[in-house]
Amino acid sequence: MIRILMRSIREYRKLAFTSQILVAVEVAIETFIPFLMGNIIDYGIMKKDMSYITKYGILLLAMTLFSLACGAGASWAAPHASAGFAANLRHDMFYHIQDFSFSNIDRFSGSSLVTRLTTDVTNVQTAFQMLTRIAVRAPLLLIFSIIMAFKVNSSLAMIFVFLVPLLTIALVLVIHFARPLFRRVFQRYDVLNQVVRENVRGVEVVKTYVRHDEEINKFKQASQGIAEVFTKAQQIMSLNGPAMMLVLNSAVILLSWFGAKLIVGGQLQTGQLVSMYAYSNAILFSLNILAMVFTQLSISQASGDRIAEVLQDQSTITNPKHPLKEMANGDITFKHVNFEYGDSPKPILQDINLTIKSGQVIGIIGETGSGKSTLVQLIPRLYDISKGKLLIGGHNVHHYDLRTLRDNVAMVLQNSILFSGTIADNLRWGDEHATDQQVIAAAKTAQADGFINEFAEGYQTRVEQGGTNVSGGQQQRLTIARALLKKPKILILDDSTSAVDTQTEQSIREGLRRDMPNTTKIIISQRIVSIQDADQIIVMDHGKIQDIGTHDELVLRNELYRDIYHYQQQKAGEND
Repeated sequence: MIRILMRSIREYRKLAFTSQILVAVEVAIETFIPFLMGNIIDYGIMKKDMSYITKYGILLLAMTLFSLACGAGASWAAPHASAGFAANLRHDMFYHIQDFSFSNIDRFSGSSLVTRLTTDVTNVQTAFQMLTRIAVRAPLLLIFSIIMAFKVNSSLAMIFVFLVPLLTIALVLVIHFARPLFRRVFQRYDVLNQVVRENVRGVEVVKTYVRHDEEINKFKQASQGIAEVFTKAQQIMSLNGPAMMLVLNSAVILLSWFGAKLIVGGQLQTGQLVSMYAYSNAILFSLNILAMVFTQLSISQASGDRIAEVLQDQSTITNPKHPLKEMANGDITFKHVNFEYGDSPKPILQDINLTIKSGQVIGIIGETGSGKSTLVQLIPRLYDISKGKLLIGGHNVHHYDLRTLRDNVAMVLQNSILFSGTIADNLRWGDEHATDQQVIAAAKTAQADGFINEFAEGYQTRVEQGGTNVSGGQQQRLTIARALLKKPKILILDDSTSAVDTQTEQSIREGLRRDMPNTTKIIISQRIVSIQDADQIIVMDHGKIQDIGTHDELVLRNELYRDIYHYQQQKAGEND
């Protein structure tokens, strides 16, 4: 995990190392100052030697100022290095996620990835800043203080040899029992993020069904889950304080007792005892700081593991060594294709055999869960087939460069997603170099030009986050226009006109036939009226192709299709 995270330090490595060097110099000076102060007391104050006091007082002041400068330099360098490291880490994670297939996203979930990019990276950033400053300072302060304590008086220093291991054992036990709880905390954060995400995205549904109280309870339960686990962890970590105070007070008592005896016996001077008190505080303070560092590192280890999981996870879909950079046409052939999600033993698609000629209009219909969307998601390799062969333009889909493949396969998903920016900006996702005339032409084919011009700013109208200032039907037409700008060889509409009235939908289909005659068009719909004029209609049931034919053929011979058709005809008559 550490090796993986360290790759993101990059240009901040020198700054982090500089901070560590400055801290080391600062600590070395700090631990020498009590020794010098003891000498000033014993050889200057006690002997009333002002020249000695002045000489070493100036030296003490100079050392203090230099130590302060080193500390200030480290305080500047460490935050800059840690902030840069965190920025690189977020960059690396985000770019890595962009290569993920749908299978990779399914494995982590969107809410968990958000937590890892935000909370987890912040925890790792805090730990890195500690490692470049406090985690260097504390152990060096401990080591240098013990060395100087032995230099002052080895007999008194043996007190620390006895007390330090006791405190260390207590701190190790506390961390050992607290560490597993911190990982559980971040799993609870994933749940909380999921609840918040669902509530914010579905706020209209929540208000429509008056589910405020239920959603508040879900949030409270998720939040309470975090509080409970975190409280347990903090209760365990709070034992650091009593253990620390017990050892500190024991050290003071033992130093006072044995120090007094040594002074009376002439084996120790007053200034030396003062130095020993200073080193006692420094040693125990450094141990306390180390306990705090280990606590943060325990929290950050859980976060680091979660980040490393993302960075280590390789996309299930990658480019071949020598990819095809061109697609001849929109021919599609499925040969005995099976597909299942992850380790699921039950195939979602079973033995799919299908041939589609370039330029054909294909309709797909079937009950919910029959595998319609999964079937078309295999074409641009959003998922990879588990068994069989899938040919596009006469070549195995695995032989294409991913960008080439997806540039030639435009897909409008069930959920119409728009991004913040102008309408024109959103449409140019299909082709960032498209001219205004091309943008308008695509919008006209998608029957979007009319309502766009009704806005005061036309194509420069800003789309709010999530497209909240346009209706569902308008969003669908904009996403269709966006797909058309790609000039694809294969166009897939996955129930993407469900919010559009039948007359507008008919105009869209006519526009597609007229303006894109050589493009293979695959239309998934729950409404037979949307696909009845297709060249071929595929009826799917439980992950299998039940039948293929024209509308008239299927009405005559396929019971499932006929039942759907008659039911929809009846409902249409009742509505009229």
